Amino acid sequence: MTQNLTLTLAQYAASTSAQSIPVEVKERAKHIIFDEMACSHFGRSSLAGGLAAKYATTMGGPMESRILGTGLRAPAHYAAFANGAAGHGYEVDGAHVMGGHPGATVVLGALAISERQRASGADFLNAVVLGYDMGIRIIEACGKMFRVKNRFHLHADFLHAVGTSVAVCRILGLDPLRHCHAMALATFQSNSLGSFFGERRHISKSLCHGQFAFAAISAALMSAAGLEGDEDVLGSQHGVLEAWGVEDGRDLLLRGLGKDYAVMGANFKFINAGYPIHSAVEAAMTLLTQHNLRAEAIASVQVGMPSNAMRVVDNRHMHNICLQDMISVAIVRRGLKISEPYFPAILDDPAFSRIRPLVTLGVDAGLEADQPEGRGSRVTITTVDGSTVSQRVDAARGHSSRGGVTWSDLAEKWRGALPGCDVDHALRLAQGLEDIEDVSVLSQAFTGEGD
Repeated sequence: MTQNLTLTLAQYAASTSAQSIPVEVKERAKHIIFDEMACSHFGRSSLAGGLAAKYATTMGGPMESRILGTGLRAPAHYAAFANGAAGHGYEVDGAHVMGGHPGATVVLGALAISERQRASGADFLNAVVLGYDMGIRIIEACGKMFRVKNRFHLHADFLHAVGTSVAVCRILGLDPLRHCHAMALATFQSNSLGSFFGERRHISKSLCHGQFAFAAISAALMSAAGLEGDEDVLGSQHGVLEAWGVEDGRDLLLRGLGKDYAVMGANFKFINAGYPIHSAVEAAMTLLTQHNLRAEAIASVQVGMPSNAMRVVDNRHMHNICLQDMISVAIVRRGLKISEPYFPAILDDPAFSRIRPLVTLGVDAGLEADQPEGRGSRVTITTVDGSTVSQRVDAARGHSSRGGVTWSDLAEKWRGALPGCDVDHALRLAQGLEDIEDVSVLSQAFTGEGD
């Protein structure tokens, strides 16, 4: 086979192992794995999470992998579909500085195939690091999330299906050529028009992540069975880079490979809301605390953020990605808790009804200049007596620029939020992931059920 761009990445992928990953990178990856599995367990009660699990269990086939948050099993690709959909079901899964939500696809796709193969914790860990590297590099080579959305009307996270197919191939122990075929076959099975941001009930926005995980496993299994695709789907004519890539896309795909790890750009959430909302809520809560402000004393709330982020969360039908809705709840309830479902009940609360029309969102010139693709916010509150206070937050708690998270942060986030799950036990397993001989031991901890 002639050397090409896709093969170069595939050869690297097939050579990776947990032993070669730096300690700090493995630690961040274990944080991600624990958090994303918890998100899937937590999101099982969401509308999309429940529907996806019900659908997956009607498909028949071998009971290979767990549907987290239940005692159910399904074929690996259907378990990945159900778990990925639940993982994004409540908007509390991690984001990334490059944009999007890799974990719901990468972690939960790699988990399902790892269970099927009875893979070790170390191999699962390596697959997650690899899946992040491949997916994020492909998205960066296409100009990042907002370019893909604004220019091509596509949700860039579909490219994580391509990256995750590589992670699945590594678990399966396939050769580099089979990795290439899997990447091509994944492009047949995943895509996502950005129109789902206009839906009302957060169903397809969640299901897409499950579908991307499904596509990754399906593509890798097809490749393992001998099916083929374009051997250079990334670099060939009409391939990924020619369709969506930027001028230096080839360099971006290869630059720092094996040295710069994408998991280090992972961001963690502590409230169930679209990521651009997090910095605004943090800024608002800081103002309320520092100035001892009460909701009834507020005359207006002005929120500024970069224009790209603003368009994601401005007056959306889905409450959890609507800035005006979520910051109004935060002000009325003096914070947000991930385990408390605010909607639709709060719509009848007079305090919410009073605050909601007072919230406006616009572009902040300073943030637009400093971080045009960032998620920072500036919140300005004017009180009924005419005084004004303002707070800027460039990156919310859990952002990689603020050091990500600690195990204590994750324990605090999830204790009491996962019915039937011993969070501390699951956390200890994740901390010692490299020592687990069969990753099913970890997934069992997120079911609350025995084998």
